[in-house]
Amino acid sequence: MKRSWTIGQQLILGFAIPLIVLGVLGLSSYRLNQQMRQASAWAAHVQKEIDALTVLLIDLQDIEGGQRGYVISGTDEYYQSYEDARGRYKTHLGNVRDLVGTSNAEQARRLDALERTVIERVAFAEQNIQIRKTEGLAAAITHIGTARGKRLTEEVRAIMADISAAENATLEAQTNEVNRASTALDRMLGVGTTAALVIVGFCAVIIIRRLDRQIGESVQRMQSAASELEAAATQQVRGSKEQASSASEVSTTVRELAVTARQVSESAQRVTRMASDTAQSARGGDRVLATAQESMGAVHRQVQDIVGHMLDLGRKSQEIGSILDIINELSEQTNILAINATIEAAGAGDAGRRFGVVASEIRKLADRVGTSTKEIRRLIDDIRGAANTTVMATEDGAKAVDSSTRRFGEVAESFRRIIDYVNGTAEAAREIELSTKQQTTAMEQVSNAVTEVAQTARETEVSSAQTLQTASEVVAISEGLRQLIERGGAGGGEVVVAG
Repeated sequence: MKRSWTIGQQLILGFAIPLIVLGVLGLSSYRLNQQMRQASAWAAHVQKEIDALTVLLIDLQDIEGGQRGYVISGTDEYYQSYEDARGRYKTHLGNVRDLVGTSNAEQARRLDALERTVIERVAFAEQNIQIRKTEGLAAAITHIGTARGKRLTEEVRAIMADISAAENATLEAQTNEVNRASTALDRMLGVGTTAALVIVGFCAVIIIRRLDRQIGESVQRMQSAASELEAAATQQVRGSKEQASSASEVSTTVRELAVTARQVSESAQRVTRMASDTAQSARGGDRVLATAQESMGAVHRQVQDIVGHMLDLGRKSQEIGSILDIINELSEQTNILAINATIEAAGAGDAGRRFGVVASEIRKLADRVGTSTKEIRRLIDDIRGAANTTVMATEDGAKAVDSSTRRFGEVAESFRRIIDYVNGTAEAAREIELSTKQQTTAMEQVSNAVTEVAQTARETEVSSAQTLQTASEVVAISEGLRQLIERGGAGGGEVVVAG
């Protein structure tokens, strides 16, 4: 399985190898420093040993000098010098033994020999002092002239020289070891430092190339995403503008439709009044028929009046038909507008859902108005047919009053039907009036909904503009990162490691 290393892992790897090299170099330096400290401490120790041997040798020289001076002069001054040196030499001999130690068998043997020779040399000086005191100058000089003291002094010097030489040899061996370690460390420092620099440079190049590649790919993906976001935001702004424009147009159309609905309502009110007038006229015709039964002499005049009323009814029926044409046309336009509004509401999504419900109700009202209009037209046609029949009947009655009496029942029945038709017309007119009032209310609701949709569209347009601005800023930032990566160096291939 292969995986790409993270930036933190790359940096850790890039610093870990040089740190390991530096750690090895530091450990080697620490060891060499310890060796040099040991060598320095040993040199100081050897110097102390040499100083102690020198002091001991000075004590022996003072003993020998004090002994010679006393033998020659016999004065207490030389004897006191001899006694002082004789009192010091044991302490100094003990210092030499403490400093040299007994860890080395050869040096221990030399220390034993040195101690015996020194004691023997001091004893020889003591003998010379006693001979001088007891036997006189000549005997003491004779005893000194045996050269034993010189031999013992030379032996002491030789033993001290051997001890110093052994210690110096050990010091020299340690110094040589330190020098070899120092030389090796110098080579190691040179090679290690060069290797560390090479490794750091190599790791830096690899890490920089990997980072350039990874960051470059990220910047490219950011640029692609930002470009898509910018295009989407631009399209959203354009769509929001179009939606706001469409909403404004729909709002204007709905306001015009509301005005038209109010006009239809007013026309329906006039139709209602006309239907009421027609019903009242029909009831008046009924009373005329009742009066005609009492006085047939006035039949001809009443028949003429009926003809006039029928003609007026025909004109009014024609006017109602014209009004019904207007209502029917308005109903069809309302239905078309409701369908268009439903389509626009579906395109507006959640914001146009309420508008779609209102548009659906408007379409239902328009369908009801169209149905009522057709029913009214059918009634008007019946009224026209009945009016024509009445006119023909009254004309026949004018020609033959006698036959009118026989057909009087038929005319009365016709008037009853006319009354029923007029009542139906009045009821239809009232339904049209109620429908137009409901339509007007619905138009106002649609207008409010469209206004809300327009406001939402404007807010969406502002939000889309902000989104577009943000997308442009993201594009500019990604472009700046890309230029920074390009100036930083050429990107290398991505390195993968086994995970």
